[in-house]
Amino acid sequence: MLVSAVILSFNSVNTLPRCLDSLLVAYRQYEQGSEIFIVDNGSQDGSVELLKQYQAQHPDIIKPIFFKENTGTTFSRNSAIKESTGDFVLVLDSDAYITPTCLDALLSYSQKNPECGIVVPKLTYASGNFQLSCDVFPTLLQKAKRFLFLKNIEANEHPLSKVTAPVDVDYAISACWLISRECVEKTGLLDEKIFYSPEDVDYCIRVWKTGFKITYLPHTQMIHDAQELSRGFKLSKFHFSHLGGLFYLFKKHRYFWGLSGLYKKMARHS
Repeated sequence: MLVSAVILSFNSVNTLPRCLDSLLVAYRQYEQGSEIFIVDNGSQDGSVELLKQYQAQHPDIIKPIFFKENTGTTFSRNSAIKESTGDFVLVLDSDAYITPTCLDALLSYSQKNPECGIVVPKLTYASGNFQLSCDVFPTLLQKAKRFLFLKNIEANEHPLSKVTAPVDVDYAISACWLISRECVEKTGLLDEKIFYSPEDVDYCIRVWKTGFKITYLPHTQMIHDAQELSRGFKLSKFHFSHLGGLFYLFKKHRYFWGLSGLYKKMARHS
């Protein structure tokens, strides 16, 4: 098995068809088989019925996992990763639309650079605007700036929007990760003490501590159809869950304000 995709679904009936169709097309370029795990977290919008239709059409590829309630991002993804058999695990959001060119670029780079545990593409919004999908590890101050001013940061030509060659980054959001099997085996599963977020930051820290790199490939891109209007100062229960997860992250990795101590532990320079 070449690739095991892991996709989360929660009331995603509007985006799942494009996500799945795009991935199925991307898989066709390889002779080696691949699989798609879709973990549904208690959707009530028709997603379950849609996934059953896809499973009937592609029984050897589509492998849905159904939960009756929302189990969060870590337990649900882990349930699929445990069953995956691919040489690579592709963590993908249900509103992220990969292309054959993008998947091939990620695989090719990872195969040629085994020291890279996770490789990620450039993400854009559906509008084509740059999306800040990679960043330095969060501190409390940095996270506050991102929360309050993300739209301005993205609009004002962030350095990553201008790079043209592969570059190592602290962390990438988990909208699209290609993880090598060796990295999964050595790093382990996602931390289920985090329900929703920032499980992606935690995993990236652990990847670096395990001795792998996380690399951003600006020359290949795909759409992550996150809603631009919703990114900014708008409180919800997910923000409070994220805040709790953030303090857990600081305590777990023993840093809060600065990153020098964290970088020292992973032999990474700021």
